[in-house]
Amino acid sequence: MKIPQSTYRIQVRPSFDLHEVSRQVDYLRAVGADWVYLSPLLAAEPGSDHGYDVIDHSRLDPSRGGRDGLAAAAEAAHDAGLGVLIDIVPNHVGIQTPALSVWWWDLLLHGRDSRYAQAFDVDWEFGNGKVRVPVLGDDDDPGSELAKLTIETLDDGTPVLCYYDNRFPIAAGTLPGDGAEIDPVAVHARQNYELMNWRRADAELNYRRFFAVNTLAGIRVEVPWVFDESHQEIVRWFDEGLADGLRVDHPDGLRDPKGYLDRLAEATGGPYVLVEKILESGEALPSGWATAGTTGYDALADIDRVLIDGNGQQTLDELDARLCGGEREPWADLIHGTKRGIADGILRSEVLRLARLAPEVDDAADALAEVIANFPVYRSYLPDGAQHLEEAVEETLRRRPELDGTLKALVPRLSDPEDPLALRFQQTSGMVMAKGVEDTAFYRYTRLTSLTEVGGDPGEFAITPAEFHRRQRERQQQTPAAMTTLSTHDTKRGEDVRARIDVLAELPEEWARVLAELSELAPLPDGPLSNLMWQAVVGAWPISRDRLHAYAEKAAREAGDSTAWTAPDAEFEDTLHALIDACYDNPKLNSTLTAFVHRIEPLGWSNSLSAKLIQLTAPGVPDVYQGSELWETSLVDPDNRRAVDFEARRALLAEIDAGRLPAIDETGAAKLLVVSRALRLRRDRTELFSGYRPLEAEGPAREHFIGFDRGGALTLATRLPAGLAARIQAPGASTAEADTASVADAWGTTTVALPPGTFIDTLTGRTFAGRAALAEVFADYPVALLAPAGS
Repeated sequence: MKIPQSTYRIQVRPSFDLHEVSRQVDYLRAVGADWVYLSPLLAAEPGSDHGYDVIDHSRLDPSRGGRDGLAAAAEAAHDAGLGVLIDIVPNHVGIQTPALSVWWWDLLLHGRDSRYAQAFDVDWEFGNGKVRVPVLGDDDDPGSELAKLTIETLDDGTPVLCYYDNRFPIAAGTLPGDGAEIDPVAVHARQNYELMNWRRADAELNYRRFFAVNTLAGIRVEVPWVFDESHQEIVRWFDEGLADGLRVDHPDGLRDPKGYLDRLAEATGGPYVLVEKILESGEALPSGWATAGTTGYDALADIDRVLIDGNGQQTLDELDARLCGGEREPWADLIHGTKRGIADGILRSEVLRLARLAPEVDDAADALAEVIANFPVYRSYLPDGAQHLEEAVEETLRRRPELDGTLKALVPRLSDPEDPLALRFQQTSGMVMAKGVEDTAFYRYTRLTSLTEVGGDPGEFAITPAEFHRRQRERQQQTPAAMTTLSTHDTKRGEDVRARIDVLAELPEEWARVLAELSELAPLPDGPLSNLMWQAVVGAWPISRDRLHAYAEKAAREAGDSTAWTAPDAEFEDTLHALIDACYDNPKLNSTLTAFVHRIEPLGWSNSLSAKLIQLTAPGVPDVYQGSELWETSLVDPDNRRAVDFEARRALLAEIDAGRLPAIDETGAAKLLVVSRALRLRRDRTELFSGYRPLEAEGPAREHFIGFDRGGALTLATRLPAGLAARIQAPGASTAEADTASVADAWGTTTVALPPGTFIDTLTGRTFAGRAALAEVFADYPVALLAPAGS
């Protein structure tokens, strides 16, 4: 099996297709990437910029370059010595445009008699033999919405049932003949599907979805022929040598993830495979999975937290409590509530389907929803993870002792790996976790928003370097080929936004004052959301007005406290958008904002460079998300899928390779220096990354140092830069004066003992040996990557 030394993720889309990827391969090689990592490529919904809504498994998306495009990209990559990793989507298909979704159209046309009826996860009895399709709009009289149905003819003469722009098939023999008048409502009643109000999907849907997305229908890849037909194109990539590895999207949605991975390995020859799996704190992947590990959210969480000052927690806790009206609900109680809200709300149809599998048990839906709300991880994989079910049941009984009898009836079945109830429960718990925690609680728990990142537990505020080193040694021993990341197409905030927000933990009192000033100038009647918004503004500034408006609306609706997707509060949202406009239009507010950003920006850059070097050189296979070799200041999707200016990056890299040592400034060129040197060293000197040993500093500023020896390559980095600057603040001097003091003064006599031999800093060319003075090591940059000299 070929294993990458690093990857570079590219979002392939119509505006940046596979042919364009092939034209950028030389740049990827130059920046140091070992493999190119491509987003989903199979035919997807027209206009999709992500590709996770596959409509036809048998072909590559022509708008993304098609067969010729993949052949060109793979050839260019392999000729340059790069491998090819491709993202695949086994859990679901896109059904937004039924006529284009090959399997779904056939299902709607033929119902239970469709050869694809087995491919979809439909509860036919609950739907009275029909697939329920939630597309009708709101009307007091449902019949009046059905009355808007019309019958039209496609270009090939095929009649279709239409509801506005939606087209649905008409089964043979269901149209009246002999010139009889056609009643679209009557025709609809004869179909193998039922068009219903979109709000009914919450509790009355009868097909499994991806989370709560009605336009993504789950498929049953555990059925052998479904696997074969949905993977025929993927298998071809390996038969023809086009791909070298796969990233498997959302394995938690599958009935049997282990069985799926085994089948995938058999079909493709056992290549390098990663799973998009979120691990909770202390959780490990089940043993025996045919995968190198996860896509790296667990690594992201550790890197973020080792750069956060734990001493700021109490002040930020107190600020958060004030913004909540005097008391902050504990994290465990908050997520119990948000998960239960999801189980009783947008995913109630999934819970009710579970309950229908246990019709003999009274209150089954209530008990199942409560166990899911208390589930400590995304899901179990019985028999792996049985302890998580036990923990959830125990917590359920603590909160709801009256459910004891119901649980006694359910738990034996939930514990049986072969029971249909247990199998479906495992598919459901992860859906509720994702929607209840990532997409709700993360927008409500706003104490320090860099902690509310995918895969992170905001209940863990910070970790010490010692704990970080322990976790890295464990990673090196157990999953050395798993991916590590700092930004993805799914992260809530780009890595450099989080790095700047991290600074607030070092300046909690100052942040509290600035937040109060900003909130007074542009008040929002939702304290926690106001905190979230101002952290986003400060973290991403300068940022365009339209991007901030889009983020604000999405964040507020995801939080669901003051407005919501299904019931927007126009008055509140007007106030929210006024807050965003004030950032640009209110001179006093803009002055306060820009002054504070100017204050913390260099500290954030220090964190950014440290985080990036750590990620690129620590155990695991580091991924660089497209464009993040410069400052990555995106917010949540789709903001983080914006176009990347590769030509600008090429030009900066050429200057750096010509000998320029860039300043740490708004261009981000200093980050490109770090990224290119670290990636090249990993790719070209793999023997220097074979182990892991912590490096410890000695001296007055030792707590601001973090470093490790990977087996010859030495990573040296700065942490807590605001505290480091404050060490040299003269009595009575302003904080700004401290920030301009020299690095030498800040580090003082602090040193680090290097292994025997002479080392050269790959960033600056300086050489060091013996006990190195950190004032010299960090004279130009807050990081250094040392390699043995003369070898």
